[in-house]
Amino acid sequence: MTPPARLSAAIEVLADIAGRRRPAADALKDWGLAHRFAGSGDRAAIASLVYDALRRRASAAWIMDDDSPRALVIGMLRLQHGLAAPTIAGLFSGERFAPEPLSDHERARLTDATLAQAPDHVAGDVPEWVLPALAATFGGALLEELRALGRRAPLDIRINTLKHDRESAMAGLTHLAPATTPHAPNGLRVPIGEDGRGPALHVEPEFLDGWYEIQDEGSQLASLLSGARPGETVVDLCAGGGGKTLSLAAMMNNDGRLVASDDDPRRLAPIHERLRRAGAKAEIRTPRGGRARTDVLGDLDGTADRVLVDAPCTGSGTWRRNPDAKWRMRPGALAARVNEQAAVLDRAAGLVRSGGRITYVTCSLLPEENDAAVAGFLARTGGTFAVVPAKDVVAVQKPDLAPFLRFTGHGLQMSPALTGTDGLYVATLERRPAG
Repeated sequence: MTPPARLSAAIEVLADIAGRRRPAADALKDWGLAHRFAGSGDRAAIASLVYDALRRRASAAWIMDDDSPRALVIGMLRLQHGLAAPTIAGLFSGERFAPEPLSDHERARLTDATLAQAPDHVAGDVPEWVLPALAATFGGALLEELRALGRRAPLDIRINTLKHDRESAMAGLTHLAPATTPHAPNGLRVPIGEDGRGPALHVEPEFLDGWYEIQDEGSQLASLLSGARPGETVVDLCAGGGGKTLSLAAMMNNDGRLVASDDDPRRLAPIHERLRRAGAKAEIRTPRGGRARTDVLGDLDGTADRVLVDAPCTGSGTWRRNPDAKWRMRPGALAARVNEQAAVLDRAAGLVRSGGRITYVTCSLLPEENDAAVAGFLARTGGTFAVVPAKDVVAVQKPDLAPFLRFTGHGLQMSPALTGTDGLYVATLERRPAG
């Protein structure tokens, strides 16, 4: 497919997303099934165009004075790809499969319109209703952080130290041209192309042999800040597919007791194969019984040295990877996540022994899911738990990381502009001795 034909396809997919109010991934999949002539490179390029248009949905609509799929693509080419008006006009020629030629109004907007007078939620490409929460997190760095949240995310892997250290693994992965991650001690960053596409890491022989896992540097750091050590009893309460479980197993060097569970058994499905591939040891506790699921962790109450709570959340910290998610999020979804976070924190409290710790993690930038969730937990537990100052945790686990974090009332916030990672929040809570 020619570049103009790919633009036409992207406009078609965006129209499907808007018309049927569906996730971008579903619309892209259906488009690919209906256009089997498109090769994998075409489909990847079209997906990149669609996601870039969604990243710049508000600002592209502002400069084009139009929020149609066509206008979003035109505005995105100007704002995200930095193309000049004549170059964009050349792609919109109307020939063969190219989009129709630019109108006089479109040409004028491309030439004259700017974001100078745009409100912050437009310039930062986020829903207006969520802007106050993001402003509370970022303060004067709001626009800088929102712009970083609108860029493409890097492609990071975590070297599995159960099999290799980072230096030896890097020597064996030269064909991927990796560089060390800025902060995570076992991370490597793999270059991606201009279309946002990286190598198919999941089919590389080294991946199949368990050398590495695909994991954002921020997620690697959140696991590190849990402080899990060999010989401990550690529970990964919201394990999902097992990314952080694998990190914990490596930190513990398979020495101790690592238990992974999740309220949704479906999310646990991939963990078994991932553990096998990595050579990692963990007990998997899978809930049974539909809605009235039995508690599969009751025998561990009061015994855990550490509980990692990678809580269900809005995912606002991952919007650079899932740009359509920010436009589909509603206030009701935030309220539902807050209730779920309270439930998993309360369950974690029962698992921790005296002097044990809970590491509470979200991939969110919203205070309601972060400091407010911790404050609610402290109020509910009536002095049973105390916050371990995040600066103290960082000083022990990764002191050189401190300048790249925002320390909040109860925890710390990573962010795309300051840390160069997804927007993860981490807080540490310790059960006080009885009496």
